[in-house]
Amino acid sequence: MRDCSNNRVGFDRVLMAVAATFLTVSATSALAQSDRTTAAELAIEAAIPRPEPANLPPPTVNDFKPETTASVPEAAKADAAGPAAAKSDANKADADKSDTAKAETAKADTATATEKAAEVRPADVVTAPAADINKTDTNKTDTASAPPALSPAAAPAAEAPSVSEPVKAASNVPPADQPVADKLKEMLGAKSLRYLERKAERAAVEKFYTGREFAPLWTQAGAVTDTAKGVISRLKDAASDGLNAADYPVPDFAAATSPDQLAEADLKLTASMLDYARQAQSGRMHWSQVSADILYPEHPTDPAEVLANVTTARDASAALDSYNPPQKLYRELKAKLAELRGQGDGPAIEIIDGPVLRYTPARSKKQPEIAMEDARVPQLRAKLGITENPEDTHYDAKVAEAVRKFQESAELKGTGVLDAGTVKALNSPKRDRQIDTVLVNMERWRWLPRELGAPAIGDAYVILNIPDYTLKVMQHGEQVWTTKVVTGQPGIHATPLLTETMKYITVNPTWNVPPSIVYGEYLPALQQDPTVLQRMGLRVDRNPDGSIHISQPPGDGNALGRIRFNFPNKFLVYQHDTPDKNLFARDERALSHGCQRVQFPDQYAATLLNITEPNEHYTPERIRGMFGKGEVDLKFPTPIPVNLTYQTAFVDDAGKLQFRKDIYGRDATMISMLRNHGRDMENMVAHSQPSPVHPAAANNLPAGVFASNSNYSSGPSLFERLFGPSTPPAAPGRRPPRRVVAR
Repeated sequence: MRDCSNNRVGFDRVLMAVAATFLTVSATSALAQSDRTTAAELAIEAAIPRPEPANLPPPTVNDFKPETTASVPEAAKADAAGPAAAKSDANKADADKSDTAKAETAKADTATATEKAAEVRPADVVTAPAADINKTDTNKTDTASAPPALSPAAAPAAEAPSVSEPVKAASNVPPADQPVADKLKEMLGAKSLRYLERKAERAAVEKFYTGREFAPLWTQAGAVTDTAKGVISRLKDAASDGLNAADYPVPDFAAATSPDQLAEADLKLTASMLDYARQAQSGRMHWSQVSADILYPEHPTDPAEVLANVTTARDASAALDSYNPPQKLYRELKAKLAELRGQGDGPAIEIIDGPVLRYTPARSKKQPEIAMEDARVPQLRAKLGITENPEDTHYDAKVAEAVRKFQESAELKGTGVLDAGTVKALNSPKRDRQIDTVLVNMERWRWLPRELGAPAIGDAYVILNIPDYTLKVMQHGEQVWTTKVVTGQPGIHATPLLTETMKYITVNPTWNVPPSIVYGEYLPALQQDPTVLQRMGLRVDRNPDGSIHISQPPGDGNALGRIRFNFPNKFLVYQHDTPDKNLFARDERALSHGCQRVQFPDQYAATLLNITEPNEHYTPERIRGMFGKGEVDLKFPTPIPVNLTYQTAFVDDAGKLQFRKDIYGRDATMISMLRNHGRDMENMVAHSQPSPVHPAAANNLPAGVFASNSNYSSGPSLFERLFGPSTPPAAPGRRPPRRVVAR
């Protein structure tokens, strides 16, 4: 009987749980169909946290925790109680039934509120799983928790933020500029080649505009910005920088009224700005277009940097102007160019024909100076810029010297005599010729490095002006030392234009004769006189390849003198001493084979060594104390830049514009190119270099001339043959020992 009673109680509990579950589902269905919202529902809904929508993937089954409060688990717990649960009396069973029903009713209300919330905010379903799933029904559980049932509502909500982000980004462009931005995007995608022919500039512009969502660069709501005004001002004034303003056209923004026209004007101004910056920094023509014996380091502009720099600068005009050469000599030429052009506003001074005027200096007390007198001299003084004694009618020494310098600048013989040819040249439109000369000199400054010196040694550098025959050592922006030089002859022996670094000095150098001189001069001379090289103290050797090598050992009679200054370069030129000191007394000193002969090499060496090694306190006397038979290399801890330039127009220390003779014809070539310039002048031209290889027949020596086998066993480079190896040769008996001094 007791067992049957216990079984009956267990059965009653299961039956009551099933009934309660059925009532809960029915109540939930009824409430879901009702549109009314009770106070309890509102309270439950308020208590439920509402997470913000997140850009998350659709939920999976693993995202939901198993429900532990459903009615079936409660029944299972009761069954598991076993005998303990069977001892409960009927009253307790009734109380349990009542409590269970109340709990299930509360759960039904909660589930209903949750479902309503899910209907209003589908995205919340992702993070708030339902609480009324009947875990006894496996199919219902799978259906309720499976991702396909939730993903249709959850996926759009999760993806909504990422879809709306581009819309927010596009709103960064002001509405008034959006039509122009759309046109710019279209043009850059299809027509950028029309405005930007250079690939690097086109890529930089496209990237720059893309980064600003194609908003116009130079206008806002159709109005020109202050930045654009600064750029336009600089482009229109390009002539003051020696450039041609016509090369940088400025669009008419006032006439641009439609988005298409504003977009086109925007790209045109961008293209003109990049053209100006590029040519202001590197030049309108590449140096290789002028001659094969020019070699300067490339320093092109970065279009991306130009765009960022100019568009963010407080003064766009100044930012664009900064791409012109920063050197003082360039700025001085620019000022003189403005003065030359300003002279056109005043009346022209014309010198009338008359007798020849000359000045004769005093030769002795009995023969005083002779200064001819002429009524034209005051006009001549004004014409030549002589401010002292402007009304003096005497053709004195100052007037004669001014006439001589003018004659040289006009490519006349500098005699200082005022003759008919000089009068004609004075009355010709010389201003145009001088302006052209200044322009091409400003152009050549663009080829040079923007930083001429080495920062580690106070921005020190060497600058040599070929047509002025002078060399200067500069440091901290000031001249440290200067001397006269001899430069290369016009033609094939012209001194090249280049920038290199001087790495060491050689005292007591051996002269290794360049192949061009060996085969072009010395071997032909041997055919005429087999003893000529012996008399000159030259040694003839035959290299392993059969070619002829000629050298001269160190000594007072060495063609390089006592010191050689080495800055390795492809033209195989250098600076050196010379035994022919008399050449420095000449006014025109284009006399060498391309190397530069220095008047006072001992002072030059001491100056350079004191810059690189200030604690060593070198003096010219100390340098001369090293003279002997053995080579001595003095290496620089920091190499010194050497700049070989061609300045036919420059401003001297007194602030006066000076002109020099165009000895190599560089000015004439460049003036012609600028007047008839094409769009390809900025391109580099490849020049073939002369080969040192000569036919075997050229290596035949005349009878009676013998060449020893050269000890250059491994075949040294051509530069090593000219300058000597940096370490002693394999057979030291061949030449004096070499000493290297390096600190």
